[in-house]
Amino acid sequence: MIYIIADVHGNTRRFDSIMEQIGLRESDTLYVLGDVIDRYPDGIRLLRRLMAMPNAKLLLGNHEHMMLECLDREYDESDPAQLAEKEKNFRRWYRNGGGVTHAHIKRLKKSLRRRIFDYLRALPLNYDVELNGQKYKLVHGAPVEDYPKYRDKYGDETFFAVWMRWDGDHVPDGDYTMIFGHTPTDRYLPGKTLRVFFAERMIGIDCGCCFPGPPPEDEELYGRLACLRLDDMKVFYSEEINTEKTKEG
Repeated sequence: MIYIIADVHGNTRRFDSIMEQIGLRESDTLYVLGDVIDRYPDGIRLLRRLMAMPNAKLLLGNHEHMMLECLDREYDESDPAQLAEKEKNFRRWYRNGGGVTHAHIKRLKKSLRRRIFDYLRALPLNYDVELNGQKYKLVHGAPVEDYPKYRDKYGDETFFAVWMRWDGDHVPDGDYTMIFGHTPTDRYLPGKTLRVFFAERMIGIDCGCCFPGPPPEDEELYGRLACLRLDDMKVFYSEEINTEKTKEG
């Protein structure tokens, strides 16, 4: 079986809820479409769990990309332009919930940090999967081959692939169905409870795992972790039991 999740954002409880439901076997494959880290506090722990799973295949997400730009890039701090870029990158990462991840990773040994960074730098931007005669392209934000059409807005294809957001009526090029994360599905679907978005040759599976859980009497929008089983298109959602608040650091 092939299972697909995205945008776990350090939320161990929701991740474990999905794992308990699907009963992942060694013969199964779990695709994770980026953004394992940030927002909630367990991103690095979850990333290390996934790194140790031989049947887990990850994509680079914009949150992992932000961490690499901040912590695994050489800047000449005597150059005002490079120093300004470094400060801009840190502000963006922290504004998007990176502080809690930074606080954790600073406590790790340098050798382990190096192993994590090398693993992330080796991750692909897209996966092509064919099942039952149907082609799928798994992406975090967008297919790499579409970058030339957007090069004026995005500096390079990596930034494009992890940051691009799709309009609900914008069908991607190619003879495949695109499965994507990155953009919570409340952008496409009405209602307070986020759910998987199915459209013409597009499936959005970021159901706001970084959002709070259901408040009393379901008064506000809330998120959960979604998992798509590609073989039969069955959708699993994390079981929500109480109100949660995202944690910043």
